[in-house]
Amino acid sequence: MRGRCLLNPLPHLLLTPKPPSRPLAVAASFRARAAARPPAPLLRRAPLDEPDVGISHFASSVPGFRGALKQRYSDFVVHEVALDGALVRLTSFDLPHVDEGGGDDAEDSDADADADHSRALESFRLLCGEADYDALRGFLERALEGGDEDLSPIILSADADKAHRSEVHEFIKRNFKFLVTDTVEHSDGIQRCIRVRLGSGPRDGRGRNRRGMGSSGWRDDRPFDSRGSTSWPYHLGKYLRFHLYKENRDTQEALGVIGKMLGVQPRSFGFAGTKDKRAVTTQQVTLFKVHASRLDALNSNLTGIRVGNFSYVNEGLALGQLRGNRFAITLRNVVAESDDVIKSAIDGLSKNGFINYYGLQRFGSGSVPTHFVGAALLRGEWRQAVSLILGTRVHYKGHGDIDAAISGIPRHLIVERAMLLRLKKFPGNYLQALMAIPKTMRLMYVNSYQSYLWNHAASMRVKKYGISQIVEGDLVYKKGCSPGEAAKEHTLDDDVSHTDSPEVEVSCETLPEELIQPVKIVDSEDLLKAAYTFEDVVLPLPGSETLLPGNEVAGIYHEIAKKDGISLVKSGHGIKDFSITGMKGGYRRVLQRPIDFEWDLMTYTDDNVPLVETDLAVISKTQPSEANKLLSDATSSCPSCDSGLDASLEASGLTTEASPLNTKSDLLPEKLAVKLEFTLPASSYATMAIRELTKTSTSVAYQKTLNC
Repeated sequence: MRGRCLLNPLPHLLLTPKPPSRPLAVAASFRARAAARPPAPLLRRAPLDEPDVGISHFASSVPGFRGALKQRYSDFVVHEVALDGALVRLTSFDLPHVDEGGGDDAEDSDADADADHSRALESFRLLCGEADYDALRGFLERALEGGDEDLSPIILSADADKAHRSEVHEFIKRNFKFLVTDTVEHSDGIQRCIRVRLGSGPRDGRGRNRRGMGSSGWRDDRPFDSRGSTSWPYHLGKYLRFHLYKENRDTQEALGVIGKMLGVQPRSFGFAGTKDKRAVTTQQVTLFKVHASRLDALNSNLTGIRVGNFSYVNEGLALGQLRGNRFAITLRNVVAESDDVIKSAIDGLSKNGFINYYGLQRFGSGSVPTHFVGAALLRGEWRQAVSLILGTRVHYKGHGDIDAAISGIPRHLIVERAMLLRLKKFPGNYLQALMAIPKTMRLMYVNSYQSYLWNHAASMRVKKYGISQIVEGDLVYKKGCSPGEAAKEHTLDDDVSHTDSPEVEVSCETLPEELIQPVKIVDSEDLLKAAYTFEDVVLPLPGSETLLPGNEVAGIYHEIAKKDGISLVKSGHGIKDFSITGMKGGYRRVLQRPIDFEWDLMTYTDDNVPLVETDLAVISKTQPSEANKLLSDATSSCPSCDSGLDASLEASGLTTEASPLNTKSDLLPEKLAVKLEFTLPASSYATMAIRELTKTSTSVAYQKTLNC
């Protein structure tokens, strides 16, 4: 039975992210007073519930059913969908078929490489002219001969055309992988030119940089990037790409463990998006200039983590570079009046979709939600923001306890440790402490507040106008603009985007999953033409380049922000990273439908038996010694209990198939489970799809009543 798409009559709940808000006029004086007194003690609060962050409506009134979400972390399996549409799975621990040291296999390919270089040089002649062609050809001859142990960089002809310089950077990067380029300027401060040097070529050598200003007037004293391996084989891509499989760990934590074992910085890793902690997930990761053999050797010592499917590539991954995620979710202990109720609810989700809310995960799992911190940052209350961040995980009372806090802080609390070390170096400078946090994580707090505003705006839009039709003043993507076009707008300046390191920070002026696309405000003519439907409606994550709706929904943004002492049109301080006006913003569809939706009913008798095979379980059948076993050996069926480790049966990587529907067991009473498989675009939350299906809360508090 298919239900008609109706508005759920739940009341709209508006909650602000902090205790009594203050008017904008007194915000500055409040900050001054706050800086002069110790931070107030932080009180633990009840876990977030959905209305706290604006989640209050459903896409349809089709009745739901009761089912336990994430009773085991293996009940929530996620596979990243890469940009090319491929499903990211862990299928192999084999090393790439290349000679990592540049030995005989590399020498066999020298003749082919020389031919490729000759062809590339001819193309370079057309791109840059005869003089630069001669300069580059001579440089390559000296480099490949290996006779000059002090090979100086060359500087190409002055080039005022930034677009052309960018094209030259890309050409050399693509065709001469052992060369590195950057841009230098003339002593006149006006002219610019591309500098070329030998990176890590066939000689495993590195030309020394010529210092100072030569007679030509070109400033050649700017150092080249020297991070990463100094002897990287020229025939390999600079990035090792691998598939990261993890159980019950978040992405940053898993990469932190790997980075510590390898002795590399966290920023050396690149990934397209973070994945759920209480889940089994597989995603692509890139690592700058690290051999696959080093990474593979970690597998036997990793707990809850495996790495494989190695390859070398020329580009590292950045946030947002994914098509979406494929979910395999099992709801256990399902209770419904009949199978028809379950089928009707599933059909309703497939047909009507769900309100595309940001799920509770967006706002953190600690005692202080991330949007609380974001609000403090937007107000410029640096000390309060530091206290909120440290107060959730670290015993820290103020000026006198920094050394004690540092000595007692666990190593995996990277953010908190960085802040405390900065406070020790700059006592009382709370802004400096905040700037010690990696930029992507700093912006996460402000992004969280943007998401908080978006959720409330979505609830108001659904409450006031319903979802059966579009209304005048709605925002929609312009017809003919595909989401991929937006990515073209986000490119770094050619003078910084060609360094030989992933440590150039990713631009986070907008949420990577919400790239800016051209939108328009629906007018009366659009309504007459029926040019758009509710599926086209978007709402903004406020920023300097986004529009607010042309109807009453716009007011909710300003209303909530004003109550929180925040302005959406001007900054109360000069720190761009912590200002709405310093961010571009973005747009997000109000309604989302699951893609390639599949489902099944199944029965089971043992709560400790996994109902879905993980990648590790599959690979252990063909490569048992390489797969080993994960070392998680504790049992927990409650997501709020300790770390939520599952039973040792699953930890061993071995699973038992569940009984098909209607198969009877003579030992234990049968229980009903619903298995769901679907794909969602990046940044859409599977928990919100499950919420629509069950018509129940996804909060930890409620799920605990089902799981424990």
